[in-house]
Amino acid sequence: MDENAWEKVEAIYRAELRHVLATLIRLLGDFDLAEEALHDAFRAALEQWPGEGVPANPRAWLVSAGRFKAIDALRRRARFEALDEDREPVDPATENPEAWEDESLEDDRLRLVFTCCHPALAPDAQVALTLREVCGLTTEAIARAFLTPVPTLAQRIVRAKAKIREARIPYEVPSRAELPDRLDAVLRVIYLVFNEGYATSSGESLTRPDLSEEAIRLGRLLVELLPEPEAMGLLALMLLHESRRAARSSPEGDLILLDEQDRGLWNREYIAEGVALVERALASRRFGAYTLQAAIAAVHAEAPDAEATDWPQIVGLYDALLRIDPSPVVELNRAVAVAMRDGPAAGLALVEAILGRGELSNYHLAHAARAELLRRMKRTAEARAAYRQALALTQQLPERRFLARRLAEL
Repeated sequence: MDENAWEKVEAIYRAELRHVLATLIRLLGDFDLAEEALHDAFRAALEQWPGEGVPANPRAWLVSAGRFKAIDALRRRARFEALDEDREPVDPATENPEAWEDESLEDDRLRLVFTCCHPALAPDAQVALTLREVCGLTTEAIARAFLTPVPTLAQRIVRAKAKIREARIPYEVPSRAELPDRLDAVLRVIYLVFNEGYATSSGESLTRPDLSEEAIRLGRLLVELLPEPEAMGLLALMLLHESRRAARSSPEGDLILLDEQDRGLWNREYIAEGVALVERALASRRFGAYTLQAAIAAVHAEAPDAEATDWPQIVGLYDALLRIDPSPVVELNRAVAVAMRDGPAAGLALVEAILGRGELSNYHLAHAARAELLRRMKRTAEARAAYRQALALTQQLPERRFLARRLAEL
């Protein structure tokens, strides 16, 4: 195969992998069988496309090829009838791959999200399975993100797949009557996917745009399907954060803090869309934590420069957020906002109170926030020690470089 053909297939593999897998899971009803079929389909593409050319609809071709190969394998094992007793066997020779409709295939990943977030699964299994099957994170990456041993995480995913198979959990978007009860888990998982893309848990890159974009796409589908205030709030939050991507790192990949970013690089279309969604969600008076976080992001987005940021309003929004979603991380973010409103000493007292309770002792951003406030107060020796603590807890290389640079400056 010539180099151009390799590059074409590789590009299609990267773009279509998760879409094709989601559809194969629906058609075959089994995660492991679908993954095997997926690899068979791409193997067939490598063999056929260089000579026959890339089909007009490569995703549909891959879905069809994978399905046929799975059916053939099951027939060879004399187990095809067990795949789905209600479905008529399909003869591969009679079906045209181009008959698959893009629109129906587009919905399959949203169906897969709801399947992975089914209430029959434990919450930690929902998150792990969605990140693995919908987003394609490796088991090792998920384990790192959630500070879980890799064998434990792998077993969690295996058990979740078995539960779906044995309980015959349907691969579908729930009915409108069931949807509100299922929404919280789906929103949580989509936001976790976005966060892993917006600020990767480890590795050489600060971000993974593919994951952020996928989370936003799922968020848009969800708002279209169920325009609930919190679905709108989550989509707004993701758009407002994503609007800053181009300004968050230097050409060399180094981290740039919010107050030092070139706001001319911010995506104004995303900001306008996000602010409009926040206003709609707030107007409903049925909003929750995602909407309040989005409102905080909107205050930052609408400030023409860092000095113009309305910190009193941000502190007030954090006060409201703490009332409905109390957590030490929200407390930490509020403490930073208080430092910006009232001075570093006021913020430092709050940060040290949180750390003193031991709740965020292993959270690098808590130590980094403390270090930054100590630096601003010219308590240099303490700031150096706090930066070292943050550095020891950080796995992401851009963050490590940033913290090391701050340490060197002291």
